[in-house]
Amino acid sequence: MGKSVQKITENVSLIASAQTWIEGLAIQQLIKTSELVGMQRVAGMPDLHPGRGYPIGAAFFTTNKIYPALVGNDIGCGMSLWQTTAKVSKVNVDKMAKRFSHVELPLDESWADTVNVRKREKDIAINAYDHALGTIGGGNHFAEFQAIEEVYDHAALDELGLNKTHLQLLVHSGSRGLGQSILVNHVTTHNHSGLEVSDTDNDINDFSDYMAKHDEAVRWAELNRELIAMRFLEAIRAKGTCTLDVNHNLVSPKEIDGIQGYLHRKGATPSDQGYVVIPGSRGDYSYLVKPLASANANMAVSLYSLAHGAGRKWKRGECHGRLGHKYKRDDLYRTPLGSRVICGNKELLYDEAPQAYKKCETVISDMVDAGLIEVVAKLRPILTFKTNGDCAS
Repeated sequence: MGKSVQKITENVSLIASAQTWIEGLAIQQLIKTSELVGMQRVAGMPDLHPGRGYPIGAAFFTTNKIYPALVGNDIGCGMSLWQTTAKVSKVNVDKMAKRFSHVELPLDESWADTVNVRKREKDIAINAYDHALGTIGGGNHFAEFQAIEEVYDHAALDELGLNKTHLQLLVHSGSRGLGQSILVNHVTTHNHSGLEVSDTDNDINDFSDYMAKHDEAVRWAELNRELIAMRFLEAIRAKGTCTLDVNHNLVSPKEIDGIQGYLHRKGATPSDQGYVVIPGSRGDYSYLVKPLASANANMAVSLYSLAHGAGRKWKRGECHGRLGHKYKRDDLYRTPLGSRVICGNKELLYDEAPQAYKKCETVISDMVDAGLIEVVAKLRPILTFKTNGDCAS
């Protein structure tokens, strides 16, 4: 492992160079989490930042217990990348921006057959949150059309079937109200004490009940991203193919160094599932990267995980105060990279401003230095959709 690996305590590692700014509270949360019962190892990523009690941008390996609160409310949140048939050379961003007036409304009846078929295929039961299928949600979720700006590994691009002359579509969303309801029900019953792992066959208990609901929420989130992509492709009258879809909020069984346990990821992208996209802020580049198999040899460091994005510098709610005197609302609808932003919610516009995030290049550089990844391509934002108004809750 390279110079971008810091050992904080015996069982806490941080993948970040000394030059990468990590908030002290995030480190404190990382250490505090490492003291939970059954916690074996904790790894912070270079996008690490404080969360509500637990850090975001980290992976946690436990034995005998799982902690749903570590996964959080957005179970199955992740990134999907779609190769579209729309040519970059034909893009008129201002015209494109007018085509997304209905993408936050519940899917209408014309989608019913598609939704029902896909739910059956993915073994997802009907639930009270299905009206939100195909919608992005709030916070840092988005749909973004991108152009491949630079290619560093042409063979990898060919392997993925990506065409540099065509637009890419990156979708970031999760399980919406379904994941929220699962966490609320768990915390109401168990607080934050976690659940004892039970592997008794056919034993219906709190652990198996949570895991069944968790796994279904992950599948729901994957379907949600698929439907979001289909809506956006339909809006620009294009077709598309899903190149990759990777979750970064989940807990799953994992054997590490001969120990069988459970790997929790909260804003940590798996490094054992092939190529992934690490997105920047809406005014920054995203990166398509290839995890290195050699990196999996030292699991005490990375816990099979990578950063899931650029990582916040500033807390939500304080960004308007920091930026309002310098940038008018209209200034934030276009970025220095020439891309357009659609965001009708004023607070969200400031909370998700590029200035509120670290430079993605720094996060990528730390993981390259740590020997975890190789960069395949750099992706430039063309149009980022957040919300048309206040329907992003």
